[in-house]
Amino acid sequence: MARNATAPHDPHYHCVGIGVGPANLSLASLLHGHRGMRKVFFEKEADFGWHEGQQIPGASLQVSLFKDLVTLAEPTNPFSFLAYLHDQGKIYHFLNAQFDALPRQEFRNYLRWASRRNPDIAFGEEVRSVGFDTEFVVRTNRRTVRAENLAVGVGTRPWLPPQATASARTQFHVGDFVHRDGDLGGKRVCVVGGGQSGAEAVLDLLSRTGSRMPRRVTWVSRRANYFPIDDSPFTNDFFMPCHSEHFFRQDRPVREAFNRDMILSSDGISESTLREIYQQLYVLRFVQGATDRFALYPNRSVEAVAGTDAQGWELSLAHPDRPGRRELADADVVVWATGFRPADMSFLDPLADRLEREGEELRVDDGYAVRWDGPSDRRIFVQNATRGQRGLADPNLSLNAYRSRRIADRLLGTRSDEQQPSFIEWSAKTASRVAAPAATAPAATAPATAAAEPSWAA
Repeated sequence: MARNATAPHDPHYHCVGIGVGPANLSLASLLHGHRGMRKVFFEKEADFGWHEGQQIPGASLQVSLFKDLVTLAEPTNPFSFLAYLHDQGKIYHFLNAQFDALPRQEFRNYLRWASRRNPDIAFGEEVRSVGFDTEFVVRTNRRTVRAENLAVGVGTRPWLPPQATASARTQFHVGDFVHRDGDLGGKRVCVVGGGQSGAEAVLDLLSRTGSRMPRRVTWVSRRANYFPIDDSPFTNDFFMPCHSEHFFRQDRPVREAFNRDMILSSDGISESTLREIYQQLYVLRFVQGATDRFALYPNRSVEAVAGTDAQGWELSLAHPDRPGRRELADADVVVWATGFRPADMSFLDPLADRLEREGEELRVDDGYAVRWDGPSDRRIFVQNATRGQRGLADPNLSLNAYRSRRIADRLLGTRSDEQQPSFIEWSAKTASRVAAPAATAPAATAPATAAAEPSWAA
């Protein structure tokens, strides 16, 4: 298994990464070939994992396979998904399989392959605290190192609403579904949440047979219906770098409204999943004659949950069309598909009063570095933790490689070529008359030029 190549007796680095999920793994992959730069990425787990509790057989990725760790930023990088297929000797088999969407387990396997091939990653090492004198002082459970720059990519953690009983054995987050699904046969199971995660859990439960089949599956969602993800071409322009930059420049109320109104561009359900669920409902009701195997309750919010593990749970549901009235849903098990929030960053507590914040997020500049009162050449980059400032694409895989490329450029003192902008003019023009955009020259093919000498070049 890969370990960092830097010997423990030389504890100085130009960049220390904290956390190794897809975000920091992307950055580590882009920096891998720069041998003159000293870097290490700490991951507290003993091996790479990616939503292991949601690796339901048959679940697929909602984005293109080109949105891997590196391809959209550096297509020739040896950590691409195509490089993985070729290295494993299965690239022809993959082509012949003609997947409509990439199996999520296969993408997890690719990420794990990349993490194990990268010698700059240190597994089983947890960062406990980060201080600062003239450099960042990073203390792990094994050692203390110093760094000129940090890249924080600790990912997300499951979020449970106040109505949930976190200590209950028969209530759990969908992020733990695979690990907790062995005792659902014959039970009344209620899934709360109308996004992709909830839909995948519902499909899995409805598709079970024999002793693993639940007594009834209830699906509750606050949304007015079980809506599909908007995967249309112009909506996908939201997940281009130019829109991310446009979004960043907007006032906070504008950004908040966009994230609220356009949520289905990132958090809707794949049409294939919805189709499979509907077909399964048809088979259960009209082919098998199972009239009480499922109950669908969209446009409801869970107001309260009462009960115990032994006696079961009673969910009180509110419907916006009938204020003041309550519906009751009974369940033996409640699966909360209620999303994720940024993971704990308490290791930054020693610096907390020096870091700027915007709401619950660390405030970043246009290059993903936290705004703080320290030296400008000592930076803390954050990944997958600025949805409010960077938009719906920030926690998504779509701009993973782009964000890492921006950070890598700042670390290396380089400037990579940009791709052509969107067909859409996102920003309002200052002139009163709106004119057609001027013709754009073809993208440059020359190699990236240095914008500043890297700090490690000397």
